[in-house]
This record gives sequence, structure tokens and C-alpha cells, in this order.
Amino acid sequence: MGENIDEAKGRAKQAAGDLADDESLKKEGRVDRTVSDVKDKIDDVADKVKEKIGRDRDADEKPGA
Repeated sequence: MGENIDEAKGRAKQAAGDLADDESLKKEGRVDRTVSDVKDKIDDVADKVKEKIGRDRDADEKPGA
């Protein structure tokens, strides 16, 4: 899907923090990137659960299952 908004925002903040030698801004950037990673992992788990539920539902609907 490509880079999401939180990831891009985090990278930008980290770069700005590096340029300005602003540790607080760099930390904000790392937090934004971590939030992005967590959201991606949650989305992956949700997709797997939906996939599993769909497979189970399909099996239940087949005759003789």
C-alpha cells in the first residue's frame, strides 16, 4: 500500500529535528513512526481474522461440512 501518513509525518519530523538539532522533535518523529508500525500490525491481524472467519463461514455453508 505504500507509505502512510503517520510514517511520512514521522520521517519529516525526524529529519527536521536532525536539521534543527531538536531532540524533542526527533522523538515526536519516532513516536509517529511507531504509531504507524502499530497500526499496520493491527491492520494485518484484522485482515487475517477476517480471512479466517470467511473461510470458516464458507466451510459451514457447504453441504456435508
